[in-house]
Amino acid sequence: MTIILFILVLVALIVVHELGHFVVAKLSGMRVDEFGVGYPPRARSWKYGETEYTLNWLPFGGFVRIYGEDEQDKVEGSDQTHRAFGSRPRILQALVLLAGIFMNLLFAWILLSTTLALGTTRALAPGDEAHATNIRLFVADVLPGAPAQTSGLMPGDEVQSASFSGHTFTGSNSSEFTAFIASDTTLEPISLTVLRNDKEVTLIATPHTGVIAADPSRAALGLAVATSGILAVPWSEAPKEGLLLTWEITKATAKGLWHFFAGVFTFSADLSQVSGPIGIAGAVGSASSHGLSALLSLTAIISINLALINVLPLPALDGGRLLFVLIESITRRPIPARVGRIVNGAGFAFLILLMVVVTGHDLFKAFL
Repeated sequence: MTIILFILVLVALIVVHELGHFVVAKLSGMRVDEFGVGYPPRARSWKYGETEYTLNWLPFGGFVRIYGEDEQDKVEGSDQTHRAFGSRPRILQALVLLAGIFMNLLFAWILLSTTLALGTTRALAPGDEAHATNIRLFVADVLPGAPAQTSGLMPGDEVQSASFSGHTFTGSNSSEFTAFIASDTTLEPISLTVLRNDKEVTLIATPHTGVIAADPSRAALGLAVATSGILAVPWSEAPKEGLLLTWEITKATAKGLWHFFAGVFTFSADLSQVSGPIGIAGAVGSASSHGLSALLSLTAIISINLALINVLPLPALDGGRLLFVLIESITRRPIPARVGRIVNGAGFAFLILLMVVVTGHDLFKAFL
């Protein structure tokens, strides 16, 4: 099931990207010869107007074939030369290339807005509990050397219950939990049942005074707790909230990619923070087990990554082709086809090498 979901996510992301190229190419007056879902060999095809729409056997993405896009020398002398990609104004070529990137960002915004409207798990502020579902109490932090750390409590533990001397706490309100711990004025051991990695764990912690510097007389375990739950944003507000979230994720992703590629060229890249196809497939499977919202959120994040990677000025990516268009607009003449093939080939080889290294790292992590 994980592999099927991964393929569906991959196809959706790439088809959306190619759809951007397709629509803007059509609007720009370029001739689009084929729009394909999957890669050949071909399974089925339909022709509407001048464009052939194909369904192909290799379900790993999609493509759009624009007349004269890659081999401009073959369109010379044709009565359709004016509709070839390379014959259209440079600004239209740039818009076609940017359209795929824009579509991935638009897709991410739609997915994140939908996720927010459906409801996402988040830390709840005071007053949110009345509107939230699946409310749970988590350990957010543990003070070093405090009774909580000594007992084995860890950040991320879900508090199920706490009890001492016949008094029991089973709620999910962080303030009530703190008050319950403070009520152990005789400093008796407290039995805590927490959920860790889907398994119940019972721990014994004895509160002490002097743990909290701001209130040294209060009995405390030295941990911070937070209430989380699924909270939905009203549909009327979801697009705005989704746009803000898309912007924040895009900024954070751009910063991460900058540091990664700077590390690649200085041989200091941290591969532990990067996933290839195997790692992404695992992440998709994990997200799907947490519900539709988690899967949509992950797909949105991958879509943002795809958009930003494609805008990089590397050969074989949209950003690299956009750089060619910019150079041609400055020099007022096309880049020789032979030069373009050599540069694109070198860029493609670099990307394949990078993918092999990242995939190898995925396998290394999976089997260790």
